[in-house]
Amino acid sequence: MKKIIIACFSAIVLAGCAGDNKIVPEQSLPDIYADAYAEFNKENYEEAAAKFITAETQYPASPWAADALIMAAYSYYMDDDFAGALMTTDRFMRFHPGHNDVPYVLYLRGMCHYRQVSDVRREPGESAYALAQFQQLVERFPSSPYAENAKNKIIILKNYIAGKVMYAARHDMATENWPSAITRFQSIITDAQETVMTPEALFRLTECYTAIGLPDQASGYAEMLRKNFPDNEWTKKLK
Repeated sequence: MKKIIIACFSAIVLAGCAGDNKIVPEQSLPDIYADAYAEFNKENYEEAAAKFITAETQYPASPWAADALIMAAYSYYMDDDFAGALMTTDRFMRFHPGHNDVPYVLYLRGMCHYRQVSDVRREPGESAYALAQFQQLVERFPSSPYAENAKNKIIILKNYIAGKVMYAARHDMATENWPSAITRFQSIITDAQETVMTPEALFRLTECYTAIGLPDQASGYAEMLRKNFPDNEWTKKLK
């Protein structure tokens, strides 16, 4: 009787192995990592990301778990899967907020948004998100090796966002929506005074206040333009 049971059990096991639902033994962490890096080095980034995620989910208590999330996020980024990269960095920040690689993760998050920035005629969206990540990096980790690059990106993004505001303000002028135009130009001077848009904003404000019959205010902005940007092309346009 025992022989019959054993024979039946063996037949079931063999049938199961021959089917689609194979029982695959769990890989060791080093083996998963080796497979993940092999896929990454072959530029199979989607497969690499999946394997790095497997390493983290199967061995969440391992010292390598944080690194696995970083490599998964970077793999997604290299595959232009910015949503995947951002979701993975969200998980990293939730479970490893004090990790030494937080500056890099902030930089990577900023780059995910930065690479999706569109032209100035559209809503800022991604540019504002990218700016927030880079500013957080610079403020929290000023000595990070990524801080200098983040500072350069901040300048670019502030000019981009100011350009968006300038585009809308010019449209307001064209339609003689003076209050809206004035508000937008003033926001450039207040929030983005270090950008290349500031001289034009000052010049446009002189035009707006002249148009609505407030010469004193117009004169004040004209004087501000002359004093701060004496050699600028917009200063030369003043009458």
